[in-house]
Amino acid sequence: MEAKKNILTYAGLQKLEAELEDLKVVKRKEISQKIKEAREQGDLSENAEYDAAKDEQRDIEARIEEIEKILKNAEVVVEEEADLDKVSIGCKVKIFDIEFNEELEYKIVGSTEANSLKGKISNESPVGAALIGKKVGDTVVVETEAGAFSYKLLDIQRSDV
Repeated sequence: MEAKKNILTYAGLQKLEAELEDLKVVKRKEISQKIKEAREQGDLSENAEYDAAKDEQRDIEARIEEIEKILKNAEVVVEEEADLDKVSIGCKVKIFDIEFNEELEYKIVGSTEANSLKGKISNESPVGAALIGKKVGDTVVVETEAGAFSYKLLDIQRSDV
């Protein structure tokens, strides 16, 4: 079975690459220093600093492995080439929530970049999936556990990253 493609914007790719570099170059050195200092304190069986440092080391290595896996299967979306006639990954949309009578703005991104607090929704989320391929003026109905919500697509723009 082929691994799932991780769709990323160019900004998302750069952010992951920078985090990976920081983890490998800076954080690994810091943690090995902490472990060395904790070892010098003697008995490791009751050494909380040593245990904490080893836990942190495990977390860092797990995150490095996770990022490398994401990057290995990454497919970068070139936002400048996005077709603004219809919604696609990498574009910013303005929608009107019919029930709550309010305008919302979202950037459609791949699932690894999604962050609803920053207005970035995944192409795999209910709203994101419903919007993909739609044109300005279209109305979409999104079924969620909380009920059905209707949104009218007002605008599609290139993302300003």
